[in-house]
Amino acid sequence: MTFRYTNQKGEAYYLHKGTGKKAGSQYSFSRKEAGTPVKSIPKGYEIYENANGRVFLRKSVPKKITQGEVSIVENCIRQYAKIKDYKVDVKGRAITIYLPDLEINELKSCFESFVLVNHSLLDKSLKNILTYSPIMRFILDDEKQREFRVERAGFADPDDEWLLLEGGNDLQKLAKRYCRHLGKDFFYDLI
Repeated sequence: MTFRYTNQKGEAYYLHKGTGKKAGSQYSFSRKEAGTPVKSIPKGYEIYENANGRVFLRKSVPKKITQGEVSIVENCIRQYAKIKDYKVDVKGRAITIYLPDLEINELKSCFESFVLVNHSLLDKSLKNILTYSPIMRFILDDEKQREFRVERAGFADPDDEWLLLEGGNDLQKLAKRYCRHLGKDFFYDLI
């Protein structure tokens, strides 16, 4: 039986094994049960699901960011930003916040003219088609002192992928100071 993983959208992914460029084993997830099936996650690997629900198998790496640090960011988003729809992803030394590319209420307004719309089913369906983009991230700069810098996505110039907002500070202070701007128009004025 093929190893199966269900992502945040409720989609099933199946783990398969193939041959890599150097004749070694290469693992991948697919939405179809095809190829050489794998029954369990190989030792030294872990499942990674990105903010948009894509599923990957990657080599396990030591965690640089603690669960407590992720909780600090999530709590500040809930407490200060008061936005309902967001994703938090951790990769390497970065905690990245993703926001939807479209607001769900804007999508819902397209269906208001239909009288027999099941709103809970509509909400669930629309959330499954939303895509998310990275908007802000906290980068661990000093592992011993646990100091972070905060950056926001650059939108004006393609060369400015990320803009530094502040560095060398405690994560709690940075998250409290900057998460309150998420989802607001003046977020784009932060430099």
